[in-house]
Formats: sequence, C-alpha cells, structure tokens
Amino acid sequence: MSRQPHSRRTVRPATTRERVSGIGADMTEYNTTPSGQPLGISHRPSPCRELFTRFKAQDKPAFIGYLPFGFPTMEQSLEAFATMVENGADIVEIGLPYSDPVMDGPVIQAASQIALNNGERIADVFKAVETVANAGGVPLIMSYWNLIYHYGVERFAADFANAGGAGLITPDLIPDEAGEWIEASDRHGLDRIFLVSPDSTDERLRVVCENARGFVYAASRMGVTGERSSLGTSPEDLVARTRKAGAENVCVGIGVSTAAQGKAVGQYADGVIVGSALVHTLLTEDGDARELTSGLAALAAKTAELAEGIHNARL
Repeated sequence: MSRQPHSRRTVRPATTRERVSGIGADMTEYNTTPSGQPLGISHRPSPCRELFTRFKAQDKPAFIGYLPFGFPTMEQSLEAFATMVENGADIVEIGLPYSDPVMDGPVIQAASQIALNNGERIADVFKAVETVANAGGVPLIMSYWNLIYHYGVERFAADFANAGGAGLITPDLIPDEAGEWIEASDRHGLDRIFLVSPDSTDERLRVVCENARGFVYAASRMGVTGERSSLGTSPEDLVARTRKAGAENVCVGIGVSTAAQGKAVGQYADGVIVGSALVHTLLTEDGDARELTSGLAALAAKTAELAEGIHNARL
C-alpha cells in the first residue's frame, strides 16, 4: 500500500510502554514523553473496544460506514452521517478531504473534491463528530497525517475528544513515526487505528498491534479504495495473521460494497468497513452531488441493506 509522503519534520519515536491492569486494561501507560517530561494518561475506556466487547457477546460483527465530511455540503453531510446511524451503521468513519488522497479511489476522490470546493475546514469536522455521537453512533475520523500535523496534534486530540470523538484512522502514518500522536491519544483517551495490508510482514503486524488501540484496520488488498466484484481469500488470511500478532479486534475494509460481501467478511472479521458504495449513493453518474432528498433515501436504503447483511453474518 502506498504511503502519502508528508512534510519533513523531526520524527518523535514512540515511548516505552507498560500494560495497565484492571479497568481499561487495553490502555497503555508511558513513564515520560520522548523529551523526558512526565506524561499524564486518560483512563477513559476505549470506545471501540467497548462496542466490540458488546457485539462479541452477541456473536455479531460491527458495521463501519464511511463518508467524507463536507459532501455534498457541510450541513447536508451532517444529515448524511445521522442517516447512516439511524439505518444501522454502528461506527461512522468521517473522512477529512485531502488534496492528494493516494489511497482513495475515483468515487471517494470525486466526493472529496466537492467537499474541498465547498471550503471544508478541519475545525468544522467536529460538528460531524457531535452529530454522530448524538445519534448514538461511535464517531471516528479518517485523515491523512499532514492535516492533523498542521492543525496541531495536541489541539486536534483535545478538540476531537471534547466533541465526543472515539478515534482516528491514519492511513499514511505508521507507529514508528507516531510518537506524538500516541502520546496525545493516550492523554485524551482516543483510539488510534493503524492499517495493515496483505504484504505486511509479521514484524510489521506485531508493531502495529502493539501500538493500535480500538482495532486494527485490515486493508483487504493492495491499492486504492473502491467497489469490487470479489475479495478473494487474502482478507481472511490477513485477519488471522493480525490476530496471531496480538490484535484484539480486526476490521476489514477496501472493496466491500454489497450485503453479500459484508456478510461473508463478517463471518471472520470483528467489523466490516464500507466506503465507496455509500458515497456512490450521493453521486450522480456524472460524478456530481445528487439531489439531497433522493440521495439521502438511497443512502438510507444502502446502509440498511449492508447493516442487515453484516449483522446477520453469523446466523
């Protein structure tokens, strides 16, 4: 999987961590920051872990739905996020549009460009976080690292947590370069979701699993996001390898677009991530934003269809 290059900066290494027993046992504790300063830690339980624990007791996978923030407009995107939760999405992945989205396929790129043209700002995304949380969903943000870095890592973590956010997916940030984010996320009790792919080595899987919190995002195959007719066997193999490396929860994304595919993946994954298929409901064939009423109706229907397939995967 290609990684988006980010601006040159001093890499802050991850700190040495120790396990914490008792409440919030999945959390990690740091003695000091890389600069030697005492480091506080939030004892807020992992929002994603709590959801997966509840779902595992019911023997069902979670449905994670993605849409870019600010598409078709900022206010309309808030309606779209609420619609997803109301129709069965358990976790909502709120995408921060980026000008050079190397991991995104044409559908998400088209929607993200519309959002960028609307003047979407990172400070506004917390309205979407509040919307998802108030609707009863678990809000995540997916963002390329440059956006977070330039906003301010500590500032982002504080604002995100205050809005009710659960965690951040960083497709172009590896744990080796995530020391500042690991510290900030621990201070504010935020989940951090790193990606693995079929070509990840066992050592890379181990490093990701040791540093992830909430779940690990298993990209079903190499390449960009998008709808695919079949997924093959590599996602199941990757989930098994990731669990063996120490991951408690593993969710599969990239390529899942139908209820049948979601049901198949849900038989072995803790969560199923769908993006392009949901974004597609809000776009015309020409790649323009669809009329809102019909778009939301299509989004609601697709979300409900996917939720039924995924939630019933093990029946």
